[in-house]
Amino acid sequence: MFHPGKNPRVPILCYVTDRKGLAFTDDDQSEALLKRVATAAAAGIDWIQIREKDFSGKQLSSLARATVAQIKKINERNGTQTRIIVNDRLDVALSERTDGVHLGENSLPVHDVCKWLNAKPDLAERDKFLVGVSCHSVQGAVSAARDGADYVFFGPVFATPSKASFGAPQGLQRIAEVCTAVSIPVLAIGGITLDNASDCLAAGAVGIAAIRLFQEASDQASLIARFRSTLGGVPNFTLG
Repeated sequence: MFHPGKNPRVPILCYVTDRKGLAFTDDDQSEALLKRVATAAAAGIDWIQIREKDFSGKQLSSLARATVAQIKKINERNGTQTRIIVNDRLDVALSERTDGVHLGENSLPVHDVCKWLNAKPDLAERDKFLVGVSCHSVQGAVSAARDGADYVFFGPVFATPSKASFGAPQGLQRIAEVCTAVSIPVLAIGGITLDNASDCLAAGAVGIAAIRLFQEASDQASLIARFRSTLGGVPNFTLG
């Protein structure tokens, strides 16, 4: 689970994947995505959430396996600690030894997931395996925290095409209410930019998550370096 530092300094940066947003054919998209993920990891991104909702279990397992293998090499070579989180599929997250699972509104209930994980005597790394939840209301965040989630994504904070189905932007006041209502970390998602990320932190978020911000950057390394320069240089949370 999370162990917040006493003096948080900078946000967690989370790249949420969407290979369909890459300008490649279907056959090349997964390979292109792996390259984008590797570049982000080498630049020091904190988390990568594999979110390819249309993939079968077999396809997602293959992608997760390849991602974990390449990120392990990058972490060892660079001394970084990029973590891999799988969207929705707990079975894939566990079988491929990723760092956690992220649950959506139509995923398994967070209470059931946490109860099952906590009862697994062979899951020695449970204290390092994250269970996150996407929330779109204060009540949803409070419920997720009560049921055992380690962190929540809250949004959309600002307008963004990928989150249009979740309604109008929630705004900074609402994310501030969420951060006040729960004791677990909150990451802002939806329309995040380098210019507004600091506003999310000021509202109480411990980090930001984004798809297009990281995936469509012409120079991921430069973008992440600018975040670190603007907002600080060391991740503000440790695990385990």
